[in-house]
Amino acid sequence: MRRRRPAPAPLPLRDGVDPVRVRLPAEDGWSTVRGWLLDRFPASAPELEELFASGGIVDDAGRSLAHDAPYVPGGSVWYHRALPAEPELPGDLPVLFEDEWLLAVDKPHGLPTTPRGGFVAQSALVKLRRARGEDRLSPLHRLDRGTAGVLLLSRDPATRGRFQTLFQDRAVAKEYEAVAVHRPGLGLPRVVESRIVKDRTCLQAREVPGPANARTVVDRAGPPFSDAEGEWARYRLRPETGRTHQIRVHLAGLGVPVRNDPLYPRVRPAGSEDPARPLQLLARRIGLTHPMTGRPLVLESRRALRSGTPA
Repeated sequence: MRRRRPAPAPLPLRDGVDPVRVRLPAEDGWSTVRGWLLDRFPASAPELEELFASGGIVDDAGRSLAHDAPYVPGGSVWYHRALPAEPELPGDLPVLFEDEWLLAVDKPHGLPTTPRGGFVAQSALVKLRRARGEDRLSPLHRLDRGTAGVLLLSRDPATRGRFQTLFQDRAVAKEYEAVAVHRPGLGLPRVVESRIVKDRTCLQAREVPGPANARTVVDRAGPPFSDAEGEWARYRLRPETGRTHQIRVHLAGLGVPVRNDPLYPRVRPAGSEDPARPLQLLARRIGLTHPMTGRPLVLESRRALRSGTPA
């Protein structure tokens, strides 16, 4: 099933950042849009009041909403939020490939792909838009903040769907590398299949009974090694589906969680992550047939996971 194309934003980007879209609930319980927004986001009340006063909150058609604009069940409003104070995150994003349609970069550990939570300007997408002066850049897939490696972005909105179709049709070959706990006798290579679900109320994705929606081929990528923290091994992983945290969930389920993983098998306290000890997971290689040229394209990260010493 094809995903529905998102509605076009009625506001332009501002310094590389997309406007916020807020969907109004379908039920009718408020007289004005302002009333619902203040109920929903009380901590942002001063900012919202300023936006209403300046005409900075608009509807899907781009019309500015006055403070007494009537509530429209199921509608949307758009505005640019004030950017949070953000710590500086790694910004080295070397280009692996580019043409008029596609950009491939080598994302570092610790940098979100897109604005999320407290990181907006400190995301790969916004950093690239600003550095390259390309507001039309749009990610074709997402790497977790802790995962490094090959990241593909569209440079042309008119052809973005051609690339997205490859991902939806599982016509993109993805290979990851991980340093994880060594478990003798694991029996590799092997295929791991399960049903993974993820909701917004929990940081972790989880495996549940039911038809499998996630499939990963797991193999060894090198001999085991040891250090003061334990026994480790390198794993080669080929995810054939793209569920949230799929590789991390599958490896943890095998009893070999990824080294330095803050979520699996247990959630670590917020703020306990050490930038010097990143998640040891790398999007090593992506292969596809370029939909505009018909040529095979294989892109490989130049980064390396550490071994033999703490990551």
